[in-house]
Amino acid sequence: MYLAIIFLPLFGSIISGFFGRKSGVSGAQVMTCAAVVLTTLLAVLAFFEVGLNNISPYIEVLRWIDSESLYVLWAFNFDSLTASMLIPVLIVSSLVHLYSIGYMREDPHVQRFFSYLSLFTFMMVILVTASNYLVMFVGWEGVGVCSYLLVSFWFTRISANQSAIAAFLTNRVGDWFLTIGMFAIILSVGNLDYATVFSLAPYMNENVITIIGICLLLGAMAKSSQVGLHVWLPMAMEGLNRAFFKLYCMREHLVFIFWSTAYFASFGKTQNERQSAGNQVSNLGSSETTREAITLDDKKNFFWMMVNRICWRRRGI
Repeated sequence: MYLAIIFLPLFGSIISGFFGRKSGVSGAQVMTCAAVVLTTLLAVLAFFEVGLNNISPYIEVLRWIDSESLYVLWAFNFDSLTASMLIPVLIVSSLVHLYSIGYMREDPHVQRFFSYLSLFTFMMVILVTASNYLVMFVGWEGVGVCSYLLVSFWFTRISANQSAIAAFLTNRVGDWFLTIGMFAIILSVGNLDYATVFSLAPYMNENVITIIGICLLLGAMAKSSQVGLHVWLPMAMEGLNRAFFKLYCMREHLVFIFWSTAYFASFGKTQNERQSAGNQVSNLGSSETTREAITLDDKKNFFWMMVNRICWRRRGI
């Protein structure tokens, strides 16, 4: 079950990416969504098993590095923290997969998109379930690569390529600090396994622990787009601009016209009532000063002007 949690998203990504033409759009969507949803259900079962039985399954897949000074395994650990983190990661990923079925239905490269999305989920699972820093770093870098692929999915647009490069380079700054922190752990402990590092941490030098902690913190700040390393996140919202473009193109639809008219009519009525009450209080019965009310058409024109400005802010949209 635990290996299925790790490798099911990768299986869906391979099917959609390499066999997308044979499976078709519907086949790729069904395979990737079914794999992620099944992984989510298995993660829920693992959460209850780890939590109720108070166990921490440890899975060794294969040996990676075996030298005199360093020994690293491809291993995964499912403790209580891992099982807790898998739940929000996989639930959000499942919802994104299901929402993308309708959102990307008009795109000619749906199979490639779902392959990237499932690969992103697989790398997130690797990042969460890794039992040592080096395997975690593989998932860390994999998430960065998948982010680059998803941001630059519409690669014919210059803005998408620029945003993807900015995201990739900004994340590399955090990766440098994370790599420095890992080298500091190797020099001070001689091992990258979580259990070994955490057990020897109380006996390490405080200055070394501070340096390692700062390096790991800066790496996490770049990945999570915190202050100072947040410049890539607004540029990565290519899908948001596409959504606003669709919203702008729907402005002449009958249902949308009815919704906008009803909304702005109620908004204008509320504003006029507030304005009338304010005038009564401020004027105290005097009719010498009046305020010009904003008409319904002015509000609608202003709304669509703002949508238009957002849609066409970047070239190539």
